[in-house]
Amino acid sequence: MDLEMVMQELEALGKERTKKNYLSNGAHEPLFGVATGAMKPMARKIKINQPLAEQLYATGNYDAMYFAGVIADPKAMTKADFDRWMDTAYFYMLSDYVVAVTLAEADIAQEVADQWITSGEELRMSAGWSCYCWLLGNRPDREFSESKIASMLETVKNKIHDSPERTKYAMNNFIYTVGTSYSPLHDKAIEVAKEVGPVEVQKDKAKSKFLNAFDNIQKAVSKGQLGFKRKHVRC
Repeated sequence: MDLEMVMQELEALGKERTKKNYLSNGAHEPLFGVATGAMKPMARKIKINQPLAEQLYATGNYDAMYFAGVIADPKAMTKADFDRWMDTAYFYMLSDYVVAVTLAEADIAQEVADQWITSGEELRMSAGWSCYCWLLGNRPDREFSESKIASMLETVKNKIHDSPERTKYAMNNFIYTVGTSYSPLHDKAIEVAKEVGPVEVQKDKAKSKFLNAFDNIQKAVSKGQLGFKRKHVRC
C-alpha cells in the first residue's frame, strides 16, 4: 500500500463521534477520527515500513501520524528523527502515545528521553517521562539503573507541582509505573507518592482535577498487578 491508498483507507474508517472525541482532547484538523483498533487489519497487511511511516507522519493528519507510529521501525530512527517527530507532535496524544511509544522500542530510548526530560518544553518533557513509563512497563528490571530511577523519583518529588500541565500527568504516571512495574523501587515509589500527595491539574477549567499516584499504586497492589510487564509496547 502506498501513501494515497493508506490515506483513502483511513478516511473510510473515520467516524464522526471518534473525531469529536479526538478534537475535544486537543487534536485539530486534518483528521478523520479513526479508532486505533480499526487500524489493526491494515497494520497487519503493511507490517513495518519506515519510508511509508515518514510520509504518513509528514501529512500532519492526526490519524495518519498515529498510524505512522504503528508501522514505524524504531531501530532505524535516529535521535534527529525522533526530535523531528516531536517538533510536530502538537498535543499529548501524539507526544505521549505516538512518539514516546515509538521511541520506547528504540535502542536509544533512554538517551533521547533523558534529553527531552531536561528540555524545559512541556510536551518534550511529557514525552520523556512517558517513554520511561512505557519502558519500565515492558522491559526487564535489569535493563535499568536503580540509582538512576531513584534519582528520577526525587526529581519528580521536587518538581511535579511546579511543572507544566501535561508534564505533571506524565510525572505522576512515572511514580505509579515505578511503583507497579519496577520491583526494586516499589517501596520508594510509595514513599514518594505519599510525599507528593494529590497533584492538581486543569486549573484553568471550571473544576480542577487531582491525580493521586499513591491511591493508584494501592489499587494495583490489591489487584495483584505488582511487577506488571506488557508483552508489547505498540499495539
